[in-house]
Amino acid sequence: MKLQTTIKSIVIAGVVSLSLLAPAHAQEWTLTSQTHVGFNIRSIDFSVVKGKFEQVQSSMSFDPEEPQNASAQFVLDINSLILSKPSLKNMILSEDLFYAKKYPTAMFKSHEFIVLGNHHYSIKGDLTLRGITQPVTLHTVLKPNPANPKLLDVESKAVVNRSDFGMKKAFGGIGGKVNIELDGQWKLR
Repeated sequence: MKLQTTIKSIVIAGVVSLSLLAPAHAQEWTLTSQTHVGFNIRSIDFSVVKGKFEQVQSSMSFDPEEPQNASAQFVLDINSLILSKPSLKNMILSEDLFYAKKYPTAMFKSHEFIVLGNHHYSIKGDLTLRGITQPVTLHTVLKPNPANPKLLDVESKAVVNRSDFGMKKAFGGIGGKVNIELDGQWKLR
């Protein structure tokens, strides 16, 4: 009886050990170079200023079977910003707004993927901009690309207040609310 109990314990311990060593099903993804990562903001004259970051470092660990365990991170090069109104670039990169000379990058790091169903997620995380970190929720659609299984189509949006990150309020006629946008695809690494 003791021998059977010992053998059973050894077998159970082996199975538990093997399951802990089994590779996770999460796969590593990065944004395609065609993906738009940027923002839009209204000015007092009701025109819209759009910006796109040309240089973005990104990573996402994602398993469609266990999306609640996913994580994502973006690092944006502030100086790579392209604007719909190029004449505003110096003002937007200045100390009053992005202060790109002192803070050349912005970063988003997720800490929770909330599954809402039908490929919709709330991705909660922290956005660090100008050395200030604030919680941000990205409202996201993330679904398999029907033409290519190595791609996930993505669309994310969030709204933040510039003043929460130390940017001047109502500076130069630019509105206080900023619409953050990510639209494109994640590709399997």
